[in-house]
Amino acid sequence: MLSPDQSHLQTAATMPKHNSLLRTKTSSFFSSCFLYAAGTSASFLLAWAFWSFFSSPAPSANPSFSRGLASEAALSCPAGKAGHNRSYDPPDPTFYDDPELSYTIEKTIKNWDEKRREWLEKHPSFAAGAADRILMVTGSQATPCKNPIGDHLLLRFFKNKADYCRIHGYDIFYNTVLLQPKMFSFWAKMPAVKAVMLAHPEAEWIWWVDSDAAFTDMDFTLPLDRYKAHNLVVHGWPHLIHREKSWTGLNAGVFLMRNCQWSMDFMEEWASMGPQAPEYDKWGVIQRTTFKDKTFPESDDQTGLAYLILKEREKWGNKIYMEDEYYFEGYWMEIVGTLENITDAYTGIEKRERRLRRRHAERVGESYGKVWEEHLKDAGYGRGSWRRPFMTHFTGCQPCSGDHNQMYSGQSCWDAMQIALNFADNQVLRRYGFVHRDLLDTSTVLPLPFDYPASDLVEGAS
Repeated sequence: MLSPDQSHLQTAATMPKHNSLLRTKTSSFFSSCFLYAAGTSASFLLAWAFWSFFSSPAPSANPSFSRGLASEAALSCPAGKAGHNRSYDPPDPTFYDDPELSYTIEKTIKNWDEKRREWLEKHPSFAAGAADRILMVTGSQATPCKNPIGDHLLLRFFKNKADYCRIHGYDIFYNTVLLQPKMFSFWAKMPAVKAVMLAHPEAEWIWWVDSDAAFTDMDFTLPLDRYKAHNLVVHGWPHLIHREKSWTGLNAGVFLMRNCQWSMDFMEEWASMGPQAPEYDKWGVIQRTTFKDKTFPESDDQTGLAYLILKEREKWGNKIYMEDEYYFEGYWMEIVGTLENITDAYTGIEKRERRLRRRHAERVGESYGKVWEEHLKDAGYGRGSWRRPFMTHFTGCQPCSGDHNQMYSGQSCWDAMQIALNFADNQVLRRYGFVHRDLLDTSTVLPLPFDYPASDLVEGAS
């Protein structure tokens, strides 16, 4: 089980040292950084982080999306249909031909389950596999970053997400504009997610990932079967919401939302707490009254989500899955210092397992992920685990603005980002025959010899 946000400030678990070909120069740096951070409250960390950019009707009675209605349409897919027919859009009218349809967050969407089903029936090549189809959404501000290296960092974070999506066959949408001008900062995700749902009826799940979150296990895939009875998945700890009434009991910077009527209704109610709504100030007061550890007065999306889970369990909460069994997203300060030892552990497995050393096409990489799982049964998940963390979230680092939390130096943020991004990049570059030798050296790579790591990595080899 993962630790709640309050424990993010403790020192990461000590892990056994191994001799590794890949090195960082950060061990002593991170030790002192963790000790400094340990005395500071988690509420202050998250409150600061919220100032980064992009971080009503009853729910539908139609239960089909809890099982994934796309699977019903898949039955009508003609035999022998290979791939998606992107050049075919029949003249028959669909919901897109309704002049009343609006992509804006303010306009209510009704009967979305039926509209999606009808669209899939008219586009059968998209129906096959639709029940598990994921589309990732992320984004950043429209203007250049204030931090001189901010745009470079955002590009690297985007490359990381694009790599993950390409490896697993997911589409990705990167947004750089406010689709509702008053919904700034962390509220900006909601209008984007709604618009993507309407633009992509072929996708069953919409996966919002903050711009400052990086995938650090490129093989791991979401356990969708676990979520088949739910419509929203967030990283969180139910006891912190229901018993402790803490606004840090979940993180709203990464979430998986089913493309269905329930989600349309939920986002409408969630967005009613936002800065574009007439009761925005009132919701700020309600949130602080309900969650005593919330220190800033403005209504925010994370506390709003926690409120709906706490107060509207029957209406909303029962369809929300709070994932705490793996790093659905994890706090960077408890993760980055462990990556060198995790690299050593994985290298040791590869030296023993010939199947994992075999060169292969990137397109078939998921089959090797299954081989990895055979050797990771005892690795655990989360703090103290030697499994690669699925996603590392740089909460409080503000890569675009540079206005990082004062708990730590800007240099610690930038070094940690480089380490995590290069750690992930090594998993990608391995399939192209190269690797970063030093996780703090972004620009230098070495070619891999055949049968690596059973054979040595030689600097300057060709």
